Amino acid sequence: MNDKSARSIADVNGGIILATVTIAAPIERVFRALTASEEIVKWWGADQVYRTTGWKADLRVGGAWRAEGQAADGTKFSVGGEFLEVDAPRKLVQTWKPDWDGDHTTTLTYRLEDTLEGTRVTVRHEGFEGRPDSCRDHGQGWERVLGWLAGHVAPAPADKFFFCRLLPPRPSFAADMTAEERAIMQEHAAYLSARMGEGKVVVFGPVADPLGPWGLGILRAADEAAARALTQSDPAILSGRGLRYEMLPMMQAVLPA
Repeated sequence: MNDKSARSIADVNGGIILATVTIAAPIERVFRALTASEEIVKWWGADQVYRTTGWKADLRVGGAWRAEGQAADGTKFSVGGEFLEVDAPRKLVQTWKPDWDGDHTTTLTYRLEDTLEGTRVTVRHEGFEGRPDSCRDHGQGWERVLGWLAGHVAPAPADKFFFCRLLPPRPSFAADMTAEERAIMQEHAAYLSARMGEGKVVVFGPVADPLGPWGLGILRAADEAAARALTQSDPAILSGRGLRYEMLPMMQAVLPA
């Protein structure tokens, strides 16, 4: 994600939430994502949590706004209010009245600032006095929401894929490994399995080449330097037993939908 990770602090005694994120995008672009109906339904939510399915807003002081959505379990929800201050693209103040929170009304303020790194978004959500659980839950929610916003406005560059060959120190390696070499290869397999769990390895395994078996791996990384760092940390390479990688970038990778 192209952002300085979203952070949120909830002062449950004072009933105030502060959350912030810095996004690598112009301030006008970020403000539009926060206020345009066609934008909000694209980014506000995730399938495993909830989705905002509709947003209507009269973007002026005294104008009403309303969002509707659906939780992962199918439960419908809504939240609405009115705008108290509109200073595009730097500040937006609105009331916040969600149906899942007993229709309590709180006040939400967005502040947007230009920085050398893009746009800093600061959220101040206040009015939770005497309701610490709601304050805490909303605080966690705002950290997620600002992360979604950053991911929508400034998505991370697409990963690249790399074809790797792990070449053995001798053609007969697969057939005549010593006990020590076999232990090294077990560590190698465990290492790649762990990286697969992190999404960095797509597939790996030995190839029955008539000229001598070798190891295949398809790596997913931001760039070649990241892919090479992954291979250089492989126990097979760190062992110093003569195993080595050859790597080629893939021009295109077709993955299951």
